[in-house]
Amino acid sequence: MKKFAVWFGQGILYAALATVIVVFSRWPAYQNLAADRALIKISISHQGQLLGDCVELTPQELAKLPPNMRAPKSCPRERSPLTVEVDVDGQLAHRQVAKPSGLSGDGAAVVYRRLEVPAGKHHIEVRMKDNARSEGFDYTRSEEIDLAPAEILVVDFDAATRRIILL
Repeated sequence: MKKFAVWFGQGILYAALATVIVVFSRWPAYQNLAADRALIKISISHQGQLLGDCVELTPQELAKLPPNMRAPKSCPRERSPLTVEVDVDGQLAHRQVAKPSGLSGDGAAVVYRRLEVPAGKHHIEVRMKDNARSEGFDYTRSEEIDLAPAEILVVDFDAATRRIILL
């Protein structure tokens, strides 16, 4: 009889747990976007250009260094910050200056942002600058996009082809 009570108690406990799982899998209802909205995701991870030029070391400067540190060139590690601007229908929707990661500022800068927009046709212009020593933006892309409801447009940068891509 005692074994039956234990099994019965376990069955009640499992039934209660299953009920909780079923209830929370259906309620509350989650909706990622409103029915008439679309999403633009800016997701860029990119290393900016080096902030300085490499310098040839003189024989006197090399002699001052320990033997294992005697490289003929001294190159800075710091990289330029990444500046990204996104215009939607001629209005500035997002502007960010991302600092490079890493203790020495020599890693990739990361930009991530979600922009909700009404579904429909939009003129998207993306500008990116990865060189602090140059004027203006180094990369631009402008395109007419027709976004369906709940569609997601991803803005990224392809380092191999050196261009902004819209997926």
